[in-house]
Amino acid sequence: MRPIPVGAKGRDTLRVTPAHLANQFKDALLPKVFATPMMITVMENAALNAVRDYLEPGESCVGTLVNVRHLAATPAGHVVTAEATVTKVDGRRIEFTVSARDEIEEIGSGTHERMVVNMDRIAKKLESKKRP
Repeated sequence: MRPIPVGAKGRDTLRVTPAHLANQFKDALLPKVFATPMMITVMENAALNAVRDYLEPGESCVGTLVNVRHLAATPAGHVVTAEATVTKVDGRRIEFTVSARDEIEEIGSGTHERMVVNMDRIAKKLESKKRP
């Protein structure tokens, strides 16, 4: 991993479809609004995009902590944009502030943590956990 500067930023966008709504994704009794796990996915992708250019070949960056609030409802058809900013780098551990908004308002904010990992090492660990 090359040095990751505090302040590095990343973005990700997603047009909300019916498959992203809480009533489809989780439970039919829920309202037809953007599901919180999908908002977190867009935030995590923004964080990965913030550090992607600093990763060496064979490295990736996996999520280890999410602490966000879902602040407002978003219906299908809207575009959600998430932004992530690196706030701290401690070895392989990277902390971010994250936020998401639709075309009208901020819909979520919080913090996120990711860890830089070696893909070969992860593959070997997963191989050792395979069921017979």
